[in-house]
Amino acid sequence: MLDTGMDLLTFIAAAIALLATPGPTNTLLATAGASRGARASAHLLLAEWAGYLLAILMLRMVLGPVVAAAPLVGHALRIVVVLYLLHLAVALWRHGSGGTTDAAPVTLRRVFVTTLFNPKAIIFAFTLLPATGDLTELLPWFAALGLSTAMIGSGWILLGATLRRGFGHVVPATLGYRCSAAALALLACVILAPALATL
Repeated sequence: MLDTGMDLLTFIAAAIALLATPGPTNTLLATAGASRGARASAHLLLAEWAGYLLAILMLRMVLGPVVAAAPLVGHALRIVVVLYLLHLAVALWRHGSGGTTDAAPVTLRRVFVTTLFNPKAIIFAFTLLPATGDLTELLPWFAALGLSTAMIGSGWILLGATLRRGFGHVVPATLGYRCSAAALALLACVILAPALATL
């Protein structure tokens, strides 16, 4: 039996609010929109949805019970997320400084892995989605998440593309990459802070 916790419309509203907040995935989507334009970045939305879906399934079926039994695993996962975000920040910074020959710093793989490690997936897995019910009963919620992801992700891509069109003649592209790198580094510090406070 499905324990809804909240109805589907309420879930959609909550999902949109959560997805709209700045984060590592949205930073990459905006960066892609600014560097390549909206149309050339649209395929990244599929990687975002797939990343959230896999993260939620892993959290609910595997990692959730493990973290509950061994809190140190949760701290280890947090550190892994921080290290990945810092790695991504360095990659974007190097691209902005011309220190890499990578012509497409925001790739499908990077968006997928970043979303897989996105802390928002934890909120979806344990707070917004129904607490009980098998996967088939959750299909409407996963579909709603996909639509919400496409809508909000498109907004971030369009934001990046719009800013690039509006300010591209006065703001160099390198500054955009470096701002994105700084934002990711700041997010890494925010994620790490609670773990350090418990030491």
